[in-house]
Amino acid sequence: MELNYALEQLSLLQKKMYAYNSASSALYLDSVTVAPKDTAEGRGVALGILAGESQKLMTSPEVGELLSFLSEHKSELSHVEQRQVEELQRSYERMSRIPADEYMEYAILTNEASDVWHKAKETSDFALFAPVLEKLVNFNIKFAGYYDSTKAPYDALLDEYERGADMAFLDEFFGTVRERLVPLIKAIGEKPQIDDSFLHRHYPVEAQRKFSDYLMEILQLDRGHCGIGETEHPFTLEFNNKDVRITTNYKEDSLADSMYSVIHEGGHAKYELGIRDDLQYTCLTGGVSMGVHESQSRFYENIIGRSRPFIEAIFPKMQEFFPEQLKDVTAEQMYRAVNKVEPSLIRTEADEMTYSLHVMIRYEIEKQLIDKTLAVKDIPQVWNRLYKEYLGVDVPDDRRGCLQDSHWSGGSFGYFPSYALGSAYGAQMLQNMEKEMDVWTAVGKGDLTGVSAWLGDKVHQYGSLMTPAEIVKNACGQFDPTVYTDYLTKKYTELYHL
Repeated sequence: MELNYALEQLSLLQKKMYAYNSASSALYLDSVTVAPKDTAEGRGVALGILAGESQKLMTSPEVGELLSFLSEHKSELSHVEQRQVEELQRSYERMSRIPADEYMEYAILTNEASDVWHKAKETSDFALFAPVLEKLVNFNIKFAGYYDSTKAPYDALLDEYERGADMAFLDEFFGTVRERLVPLIKAIGEKPQIDDSFLHRHYPVEAQRKFSDYLMEILQLDRGHCGIGETEHPFTLEFNNKDVRITTNYKEDSLADSMYSVIHEGGHAKYELGIRDDLQYTCLTGGVSMGVHESQSRFYENIIGRSRPFIEAIFPKMQEFFPEQLKDVTAEQMYRAVNKVEPSLIRTEADEMTYSLHVMIRYEIEKQLIDKTLAVKDIPQVWNRLYKEYLGVDVPDDRRGCLQDSHWSGGSFGYFPSYALGSAYGAQMLQNMEKEMDVWTAVGKGDLTGVSAWLGDKVHQYGSLMTPAEIVKNACGQFDPTVYTDYLTKKYTELYHL
């Protein structure tokens, strides 16, 4: 085999993988946005075949020979080509261990599970979801053994979302978060509470849609390349750096919900849209890990979006969109309201301070599910107990309890810790950004150009060209969770006059 021919085949392989992934993504996007409710069966057939063909392609003997040949000629490859071979070799080895029939069956199952979860959430009936969830858990335990049989199953699953993270690392991280933030949350609870009642006035959906358009403009999201839709659980889906979709969910009695889901998903979109052109249609496009991806979404959502300068910059426009609702409200009142600390039921609506406790609860439940010390049927009981223990709230029903997130219906066990890690990464990125530029003067004018350029230079452009650890080091330096807890302590000590 000649090297030039091998590189041509490498490019063709990755474009074929892109095509299969795009087809599956398009079916998923349709299913959760505009598809009629009872249409899962046909998609399941299509998704199962796509998954099977994708695995067949990726695990074929020809691909194994191609990757072996290119590995032997590593010194003759560019850095980008070397990284492509490394990542594809890793995927080839992992996917080759999964029996083809199981891989197809799992793709069909996750499609079914998404449909069942939506119905279970609507009716607040965990028992409806439990049988399919049990199948998902068992599949993931089995797949963990295929991924890396030398690791504890949950460690192998965590590695799929945040390479290098394991339970020992996360136990220490969450231990620091719990030790430093729980006393602070308790102290805040003893202070007079911030009034955010005006956020829960009637905000018509059509006006919120126009406000979302404005927020995307402020985020400098090119609407020619980034669309916005509506779904039960907001998410971002990328096809390439010229085609990214975000979604949100509107509630007429809660302005902040959609506002911050748009900014959050907009952060994900900024990442995907900023990846270099030469990495498109290869295995190196897309964010390098879920933790790094969440660092971008939560950076824009919280560090920028909930900052006083940002609120002061956009508040006049907010009053234009909602003149009656905000006529008696000031920018300072809005800043304080969107930063109100109040233990709550819903993770996606949680304030910046208590958010990581929501994640910690899911982390503890997942650990027990995967090591088989918690039965699926007992999830609601444990969930409700931990919410009472950590956040002091009573869970009234499954819809606002263990059915609130879509992640498990998609088989995403090991994903949740990424949210908390992303928040911590973001705090360190801010610390380094402030050393290099005046962040807040521009933000106070509604100009995010400098912020986006810094993140683009340190994180976005590389896609998966670097490893997660390399990206974190490039943007954060040595990871230190106390930077995150110090950031929160400083911000909320000022806000609540502690």
